[in-house]
Amino acid sequence: MLKIDVHTHVLPKDIPKWKEKFGYGGFIKLEHHKPCRARMLKDDGHFFREIEDNCWSAEKRIEECDDFGVNVQVLSTVPVMFSYWTKPNDGAEIARFLNDGIAEIVRKFPKRFIGLGTVPMQDTNLAIKELKRCKQIGLVGVQIGSNVNRLNLGEPRFFDFFKACEETGMAVFVHPWEMMGEEDMQKYWLPWLVGMPAETSRAICSLIFSGVLEKCKKLRVCFAHGGGSFPATIGRIEHGFAVRPDLCAVDNEMNPRLYLGEFWLDSLVHEAPMLDYLVNLVGAEKVALGTDYPFPLGEEIAGSLIESMAFDEKTKAKLLHGAALEWLNLDKENFNRR
Repeated sequence: MLKIDVHTHVLPKDIPKWKEKFGYGGFIKLEHHKPCRARMLKDDGHFFREIEDNCWSAEKRIEECDDFGVNVQVLSTVPVMFSYWTKPNDGAEIARFLNDGIAEIVRKFPKRFIGLGTVPMQDTNLAIKELKRCKQIGLVGVQIGSNVNRLNLGEPRFFDFFKACEETGMAVFVHPWEMMGEEDMQKYWLPWLVGMPAETSRAICSLIFSGVLEKCKKLRVCFAHGGGSFPATIGRIEHGFAVRPDLCAVDNEMNPRLYLGEFWLDSLVHEAPMLDYLVNLVGAEKVALGTDYPFPLGEEIAGSLIESMAFDEKTKAKLLHGAALEWLNLDKENFNRR
């Protein structure tokens, strides 16, 4: 059965020395310290992550995809590369560099890869400009962070961007990053285990309560990591909306539960009961295979959780590729042959 993995990350093999170019620091660089391996470092030398060649080599990714039975990967940058904190024009230049790299991989292997761009969300006009350029170079959507310099996605300054995504037909993938309270929970990897799920719920609630999803009915947005903590707390969110409308319903009077099934989630929830819950909550047509490849918090064998479930073949088909194709507005026939 066709497998499309909507949640994978990629980097260029070589990253420019942005600090030297722009005159200030904080950027990520790669140190290729041994064959097929590199360290992601802040330009002050701070270690971020060790990566392997499957993070930058399309050929290596294809080899591993063949081993796992994955037909197509949706490529997006590593969230630390969003660079929303930079000067807007500098962030736009970084985005162009990253997007051109992803577009080149897609052009080279159009049956195996689909591309999502990144945009400088710190400046809405520049973000819209790069969004449109992403479409021109063959990308089908963009990945954005769950917040922009600690501002919620529902802030009025971002509305025109989401409207532009709707009007251009570009899909949106929301990925948690810059987790709130991160500095207070460094021990035990808590930012990734606790902060990331909360960040994703923050983004969903913000887009619902602000009215973005109500005003942009045709916006196709998918949230990483199974929607984070949102699905498990929708009862609490709905109850809060009902008992304190003075706080929750100030920009949108619609019950947040009504938006279940109006957006997509990836399947990266790590256990069968939660995946079963998601499918019952939003429908299999709104849950798309996602693995977070090639990072350790991801699903090691893509689709193994879905395939282990007692779903019928029609449901599994929706999860393994149908939901992805609908979210990305693509035709299955483009990918059923390598």
